[in-house]
Amino acid sequence: MICFDVLHPYYLPQYLPVKDELNKRGESVYFIVYRNLEQQTALDALVSEHQLNVHWVDDTEQALAFYLKNKPKWVIFGNTFDYAEKLKGLSRRALMQHGIGPKSCYYTVSESDMDVRFVEGQYRLKRLQQLFPGKTFVDTGYAKLDPIIQGVEKGLDIGALGLDPAKPTLLYAPTFYPSSIEKMGWDWPAEFSEYNILLKPHYFSLSKPNYKKQKQLLEHWGRFDNVYLAPVEQVNLLPFMASADLLISDASSALFEFAALDKPVVWCDFYHLRWSYRGIFKFRFNNRMDEDLYKYAGVAVHAASYKELKSVVDEQIANPESFAMQRSKYIYELAGKVDGLSSQRIVDYLLSDESEL
Repeated sequence: MICFDVLHPYYLPQYLPVKDELNKRGESVYFIVYRNLEQQTALDALVSEHQLNVHWVDDTEQALAFYLKNKPKWVIFGNTFDYAEKLKGLSRRALMQHGIGPKSCYYTVSESDMDVRFVEGQYRLKRLQQLFPGKTFVDTGYAKLDPIIQGVEKGLDIGALGLDPAKPTLLYAPTFYPSSIEKMGWDWPAEFSEYNILLKPHYFSLSKPNYKKQKQLLEHWGRFDNVYLAPVEQVNLLPFMASADLLISDASSALFEFAALDKPVVWCDFYHLRWSYRGIFKFRFNNRMDEDLYKYAGVAVHAASYKELKSVVDEQIANPESFAMQRSKYIYELAGKVDGLSSQRIVDYLLSDESEL
């Protein structure tokens, strides 16, 4: 048995291609999914859609109890797990980070007690190995993108969403913090009327009470005729990326995921920062964002303010290949090989002799 620890529903798009590959090879797969009132609608929809074998838990203690009782060959985590050391000698523990973005937690999460971490590309592997010389890292690439690269993920039916298939399609996929949502124009979809707009915010923007103002803005924009707002249960970003001609985002992993598809990206440099992240407290923002935020800024065209956004988008739609060389260079370092075979490499390792206890 191989288990995936699903603390949040947005871990699943990274796990599912690996699950599919394990199933092809006859492996028994279980998803340990955490109940959550704010997330239950999305969780139920995902479990039903993908027909997952699920064991429901309320917290990490219940998850640990399941692992101790059933002793799976592997438990795959999307983040740290407080009781990882208690599984040592019983189950192998792997880390598959759910994003490739520029936040410092991409690296610090490797402080957790895992047997192996699957990483995306040689740059990330070397940097992690320098930070944590005693740990094991394996360069597999980014499994989440496999369904698009393989052609399995066909995308959305734009017409069925009430949009115009003849128009270019923009995907606005902001993160929840620090976010560009609060800095966008109140009626910005009207200014972009020649485009379809897919709104796919981070799950927290639609589900967490702390971000209710973001939700109000998103729902307001969703009423425009040229806009489709993804409901909270529509967690997976992949169909949206497959359908869009251009991505607008901010400090989000989506920037690099979309660029890895060799499509144009517009990076919003305008963020709404809490007062505790401004002025003399700006060091908190710098600590939250990794140096890669600046190192890989060239992967996309930047909009310094909302006023610049329209002209930047128009230029990139007209010239989608203008940043192709930069995308290729940076994505090789951040995502590794983008060949649709990442999940196969992960499963090769999971089932190899070197992965035995």
